[in-house]
Amino acid sequence: MTQEVEVSNAQQLSFQDFKKEVLTDYRIARISRECSLLGRREVLTGKAKFGIFGDGKEVPQLAMAKAFQNGDFRSGYYRDQTFMMAIGQLTPQQFFAGLYAHTDVEKEPMSAGRQMGGHFATHSLDENGNWKNLTAQKNSSSDISPTAGQMPRLLGLAQASKIYRNVQGLESFTNFSDKGNEVAWGTIGNASTSEGLFFETINAAGVLQVPMIMSVWDDEYGISVHAKYQTTKESISEILKGFQKENDTNGYEIIVVNGWDYVQLTDVYNRASKIAREQHIPVLIHVKELTQPQGHSTSGSHERYKSAERLEWEQEFDCINQMRKWILEFELQDSNGDLLRFVDSEEELLSIEKEAKKEVSTAKRDAWNSFINEIKAEVGIAVKLLDSVAQKSENRTFINKYKNDLSAITEPIRKDILIACRKTLRLIREEDFAEKIELQNFIKNATEQAAVKYSSHLMSENEKAATNINAVKPTYSSEKNTVDARIIMRDNFDAIFSKYPEALIFGEDAGHIGDVNQGLEGLQEKFGELRISDTGIREATILGQGIGMAMRGLRPIAEIQYLDYLLYALQIMSDDLATLRYRTFGKQKAPLIIRTRGHRLEGIWHAGSPMGGIINNIRGIHVLVPRNMTQAAGFYNTMLASDEPALIVECLNGYRLKEELPTNLGEYKTPVGVVETIKKGTDITIVSYGSTLRIIEEAAKDLTQIGIEIEIIDAQSLLPFDLNHDTVKSVAKTNRLLVVDEDVPGGASAYLLQEIVENQNGYKHLDSKPQTLTAKAHRPAYGTDGDYFSKPSAEDVFEKVYEIMHEANPVKFKSLY
Repeated sequence: MTQEVEVSNAQQLSFQDFKKEVLTDYRIARISRECSLLGRREVLTGKAKFGIFGDGKEVPQLAMAKAFQNGDFRSGYYRDQTFMMAIGQLTPQQFFAGLYAHTDVEKEPMSAGRQMGGHFATHSLDENGNWKNLTAQKNSSSDISPTAGQMPRLLGLAQASKIYRNVQGLESFTNFSDKGNEVAWGTIGNASTSEGLFFETINAAGVLQVPMIMSVWDDEYGISVHAKYQTTKESISEILKGFQKENDTNGYEIIVVNGWDYVQLTDVYNRASKIAREQHIPVLIHVKELTQPQGHSTSGSHERYKSAERLEWEQEFDCINQMRKWILEFELQDSNGDLLRFVDSEEELLSIEKEAKKEVSTAKRDAWNSFINEIKAEVGIAVKLLDSVAQKSENRTFINKYKNDLSAITEPIRKDILIACRKTLRLIREEDFAEKIELQNFIKNATEQAAVKYSSHLMSENEKAATNINAVKPTYSSEKNTVDARIIMRDNFDAIFSKYPEALIFGEDAGHIGDVNQGLEGLQEKFGELRISDTGIREATILGQGIGMAMRGLRPIAEIQYLDYLLYALQIMSDDLATLRYRTFGKQKAPLIIRTRGHRLEGIWHAGSPMGGIINNIRGIHVLVPRNMTQAAGFYNTMLASDEPALIVECLNGYRLKEELPTNLGEYKTPVGVVETIKKGTDITIVSYGSTLRIIEEAAKDLTQIGIEIEIIDAQSLLPFDLNHDTVKSVAKTNRLLVVDEDVPGGASAYLLQEIVENQNGYKHLDSKPQTLTAKAHRPAYGTDGDYFSKPSAEDVFEKVYEIMHEANPVKFKSLY
């Protein structure tokens, strides 16, 4: 059977072409294996910090690469180095640059040293942050370490093809898709299939019927833990048999293949590609009987947990050894009766293996020299400067020691340079000479350069950054048109989907009924089920759909029904979406908008206000908290004009309140990072956001009656907060500050207080202690009384403000209690 498949391939290619392909594949496999072996050594000698390698998975990855086409996307596992080499997106020198964490993105294009080795990516953006032609290249979405974390994004990458194939109006988006012909390829280790994200994604892909091929690399272990402790029946394909597609059902094609069989693997992957690409259905390939020759990682040895029999089997069935054996034994008789072979003797393979060792050794050396010489050059500059400083300083003995210690480091890092220079600056703090200024400038410049190397690209750094989108005020007709606020959301979304054919929205109840608050009423009927769609109850993959589609040029809006439910997706938001631009050094982006609703909700699991946890977990995503639907609609318009991700939290109790309907729906824009003063006052500045502002406004009326005028500032966005520092101008006028928040103590209120008092230097203007008024430390009990006694009420605001004013003027404002 095996020979028949191979003969078929040989006849299609011609034997010489086929021979060349096989030997090229063998060469790539050997190079990859040598990278793994030498990479482990580099970690153990201390040159690299950690290593996790793809040894044992080489042959199936070669087969996968053969079926992978331009425009396709990978969302994978941190052992896919052979695949990346086979598609021409990873060289051995780049492999080692990743191990050394080289901060030059040209030398280490995967992450510029921001991720550990084995985390692979291609560049979707050019040097200006603009999209490249993704259909003209083979694409890999940037890997993340959390096991199965690559799965939700994979779903979206596959769904994008379905959208491009079936939604009208996207015909001009030829840089992103060729009529939806692209396949999204996922890879995962067998043990990681135990994660919930794997099962959630598998189920969602089966429901959606998207062109996704999921490869499970099965070597029977997860770190040291055998499959019998990982998976029911010890087989992921066995337990997923219920997902097998049958006549008139959705589901998967499920294929099982041995990971050491080059011939069968090639056939399987070509067949899977054809199925997914043409039929637009998912395929799961369970690649069994793989090995992991060096164990899980450089942190341990697999001899500690594998039996002698298992180790012996792994040696024999190592996929490269099996491929080598097949190459040596292969014979095919042509039509003239001549025997055709890949090699005439074993010497040809030995030559390939020798050259692979040499190439990898050279690549390792060149990568290390490129990495270390760059730093050594910086050391040389610093040493020369320290020498000049020492000659002028009374503390030359100590400075010379710092200089000599720095010079003596054989493998320096930038930290060593700055330590020596900053400690020297301490010693000359009271001295005055030109070299001191040079040292100060050196430290400043080094710190600025470090900010680029280690801290840049958290957010967009081009003109499409959300903070660069100019505000456009809503306009109104001369005849006042007051409506339920939900109408503003609905009609603004209508305008958005008419303006942007690439825009789509999906979530629980978002489609058929037009969301639970009717903000999408009637839009599915108008724009179709693919653009306005319902999903299952699966928040993580809702986020993943959005991430993947945004990475392929669409403008998705992922709806999470309530803010508290965001916790199901927080890991994906934090580890994947929030870090994407940063961890690729600005070479990938996913401008996803996440829609949810919260504030002033009731009950432990519907509190609607875990903002402190959210903002501190998702730096890299804008967090926008509009107080009404007019502001919220403007934020959607702003973010669609930008190229960044955002979380927009609508006020759940605001949909039925009355607001005036703007006439420039879809066009007006709420600025990001800009606060708004919604009431002028002279006695105290109160900062808050969302629905709590209405409570503060209610309290303001009562405070006015007793002679206290509060100034109310709406934060509008938490990430970022008040880029123009308008809040401190208010504090300078009132000399008092209160932050009111329905989050728990130390949550968003602590963040806002730090922003105002520390970052805006508000402390300079305070005559009273800056204070916060927050919810209780627990989440609220169910019912209206639970809200009243758990979160700030109008009475709480009144009494807190009164207490502050009592301290300032106890004669005028006598104590209430």
